[in-house]
Parts: sequence; structure tokens; C-alpha cells
Amino acid sequence: MSEEVASATAAPTGSTLTTAQRARIERNQAKALKLREAKLVAHPYKDLASNKDGSHPEAVLSQSSSVIKVQGTKYIDSGGGFLLEQPVLPGAGTAGAAAAAGDGIPVIEDDAIAIPVHYEECLECGDQFADSYLFSNFDHSVCDKCRDNEEKHSLITRTEAKAEYLLKDCDFDKRQPPLRYISRKNPHNVRWGEMKLYLHLQVLKRAMEVWGSEDELVRQHESREDKREVGKARKYNKQMKQLRMEVRSSIYTKKTHEIHQHEFGPDTYNEEEDTYTHTCLSCPYSETYEKM
Repeated sequence: MSEEVASATAAPTGSTLTTAQRARIERNQAKALKLREAKLVAHPYKDLASNKDGSHPEAVLSQSSSVIKVQGTKYIDSGGGFLLEQPVLPGAGTAGAAAAAGDGIPVIEDDAIAIPVHYEECLECGDQFADSYLFSNFDHSVCDKCRDNEEKHSLITRTEAKAEYLLKDCDFDKRQPPLRYISRKNPHNVRWGEMKLYLHLQVLKRAMEVWGSEDELVRQHESREDKREVGKARKYNKQMKQLRMEVRSSIYTKKTHEIHQHEFGPDTYNEEEDTYTHTCLSCPYSETYEKM
């Protein structure tokens, strides 16, 4: 493109040019000017990529662009409307920092906080682990590989726990430490409230704290069952009594009976047995007798 511009400008001024040739020369000159202006805008990493003499890259960046610090983080102004995060140099240690300070190069210190990781010991296998499902949800130190969802580490709903272990709401929420739980949608109907699932081991331990022993828990179950049977019998007797009263009041009416006086008709004689018989005129009663 530049050769075309050069050839166009090198043409003799005295030569006659057509209108089309002049327009082409002007277009070529405009393109060459735009290419020259585009080459003047340097890429922010151009000097860093072309650093072949072994000079410090931080110094190259500081020469080509300015460093801006925003909320504790240093950024490089690329000059094209972008802020680039300042790279962390591998040699910015103790020896590298002293050398950089002597050369007047800004040193980026690694001020990251090292957070120590606390490992828990599994109650089943004894191995150490950082986190697990039972530990994060129920604070029970068992790793994921030892977790038994079917039997040992099964879950139980709050309603089932109250019925099986005779616990109250205060035993779950008020007694220290409160039992931890997870919430799940009700599988029977999603419109109902969420279920609270507790770890069966922790519920059993809380029941032993409340009742003292398994024998006492069994006695409490038997006592409540007896009271329940007595209450059922009392309710049944009350209903039967009410039913009898309703039947008697609607059907039974009391009647007074008077003494009946027989009025006998004429006597009939039986010659073979030599007896007499007479019958009451108002009822079917008959009487047989002998005359003396």
C-alpha cells in the first residue's frame, strides 16, 4: 500500500492525470495515513513480550504505562480504556525484594492470609477428614465412606421421633444443645409443610437423657397404653349409656296392670270322669272341678 502511495507521489507534477487517477491517489494516501496512525497505538504487553535483553518486566510495564491502586489491588492503565491487574512476580521474595528495591522497582508483597484447615477424626474408621455430609449437617464426626443411610445413620422425622421416644418439642429445641435437622419436601403432598429430619442416633441419645434408661421408656409406653385403653373403655360405656337412654325414651312407655276378675259361664258335666268344667266369659281361662 505504501509503495502505491510512493509511486503516486513520485509521479511528475507536470503530467496530465485523469479524474479517476487523482481520486485513486487520494484514497491511497488516506489509507496509508490510517495505517500509520494505527501503528502508533502500542499494545500494553508489547514491551513485555519483546523484552529480550533480560530486563525486569515490572520496570518495562512501569515505563510504558502507569499503575493505579484500587481498593488495595494494583492495576495497570493500558491507555486504551482498560485496567489490567498487575502480575505477581515470582522473584518478589526476600532476596528479590531487596534487589528490586535497590533498582527502584515497586515490589508486590504476597499478603494472602493462610487459613489453617482443621481435620476431624472419623468415629468409625479413625481416619481424618476435612468435611462430610453428617458433620456439616448434624455435627456428627463420621466421614462419607463410613456413612450408613439404611441403619446406623438413618434419619427420622420429628413426628415419628415424638411418638416412638415420647419426646416433646422442648426436648428438640430448648434442651441444650438443640438437635440439628435438615428440611425436605413432604413426599406425600408437596403442598404440606416441609419435614424436619433428625439423625436417629442423636434422637435416641436425647431420649436416654430425658428418661434415663430404655426400661423406663418401655414403662412409660406401657403406662400410656393402659391409660389409652381405660379412656377407650370409658368413652365406649358413655356412648352405650347415651344410646340406651335414646332408645328407651322413644319406644318404652310404662303401663299400669289391673287385677283381672274371672266371670265363669254355666258348668258342663263330664259323666266319665264325674267332673264339672266352666270357662271365663272374658278370657280363655277354664277350670275343672268336682262337686262334693
